[in-house]
Amino acid sequence: MKDVVKKKVDDIVEALNAGKKPEDFASAAQEDPYAFIMEAGGKLLVHPTLQGESLKEKAGPVYEEVAKGTEEGTFVRYQWAGANKCTYARRTKTGLIVGCGFNE
Repeated sequence: MKDVVKKKVDDIVEALNAGKKPEDFASAAQEDPYAFIMEAGGKLLVHPTLQGESLKEKAGPVYEEVAKGTEEGTFVRYQWAGANKCTYARRTKTGLIVGCGFNE
């Protein structure tokens, strides 16, 4: 599963770095596993249920882990809704954070 989520995030980051807009990836939020795109401050631009809301306000501990994403990409772990989650988070050149995860 790690390879699947890494490829999904890497492909989205490369496209965003090449000039695509976050809204071009709205369909990625409807896939399984879904991808999300977030501003560095926490506002979710693409997400299946929290689009337009702040992850920082809705789920601070999750935001703190996902915000560790680097331009090279990194896997982070956290608990959400009673499940152990692993998310690959990577930053674009403009500082957006793209992530995709799975239950461990």
